[in-house]
Amino acid sequence: MQAIGIDIGGTKIAGALVDELGTIVESRRVATDAGDPGALETSVVEMVQDLAGGRTLAVGVAAAGFIDAGQSIVYYAPNIRWRNEPFRQRLEARLSLPVIIENDANAAGWAEFRYGAGRLVSDMVMITSGTGVGGAVVADDRLLRGGFGVAGELGHLRVVPDGLPCGCGARGCIEQYGSGRALLRMANAIADGGGIGVPLAEARAAAGGTLDGAAIAALVDDDDPGALAALRQLGSWLGQAAASLSAVLDPQLFVIGGGVASSGDKLLDPIRAAYLEHLPARGYHPEPSFAVAEMLNDAGAVGAADLARIHFGDPIHEYRSRA
Repeated sequence: MQAIGIDIGGTKIAGALVDELGTIVESRRVATDAGDPGALETSVVEMVQDLAGGRTLAVGVAAAGFIDAGQSIVYYAPNIRWRNEPFRQRLEARLSLPVIIENDANAAGWAEFRYGAGRLVSDMVMITSGTGVGGAVVADDRLLRGGFGVAGELGHLRVVPDGLPCGCGARGCIEQYGSGRALLRMANAIADGGGIGVPLAEARAAAGGTLDGAAIAALVDDDDPGALAALRQLGSWLGQAAASLSAVLDPQLFVIGGGVASSGDKLLDPIRAAYLEHLPARGYHPEPSFAVAEMLNDAGAVGAADLARIHFGDPIHEYRSRA
């Protein structure tokens, strides 16, 4: 059974018609008008209608923010002016199709679990490192949503008491140490120190005084010592966070996503090392694997479509692949 997945980002809305094997049959993309919730809603409606082509299909919508346990209300969205927004009800009224709303990180994590790096396990944690840190938890083949629907906000796991202030209002969250923004801060500090930081300083000067992720990634690809040192710092923090999560969730696999994951083992190696260093009772139980996310930019739409399909009656065991 095909389903429609919509992934609402800060700059674009991506939509896809997805089959039961996670394959995108058709896709669409338009710019996001984040400042006008009404226009955004209309864009979603028009995209779904285009993809559905008059058929009755389940629709899953992935959006950044806190979603209630009923997969219906957006409690809060950081990039869109939604506060206690009954988005599912609004869409169903305009579409006459069954709709669910899901957190975008949960949808992406579910896609990895079903069709990507996590398809051979039953318990998985996905950590995404981009502008911020996000993630998703799958436990015993089920997406963990929590009692109120907002579980899995992994970026706000506290790793440094009274550490750097976070946008959530707390201090010391892993988002301030394991995100792409944190990597830029670390790289700039190394550039300011001279020595191995000289190539970073030169790249910063060539870019008009501002380092960006692409410049750091290029230096990492060239095995530049300063860029690798910044990446190791980032990986160390993510590994510490993974150790804390492992003590609570006991996953078989950690999947690392987001822009920095393109560095592959150059990032995974320091994550693994820090994980083992901080893991409680190391050596007395099996240890999880670490892998880079496979679904990339398609994950949100594919995961949202699959969650909608399952929610509206397509049983998961018919399609779950462990081969």
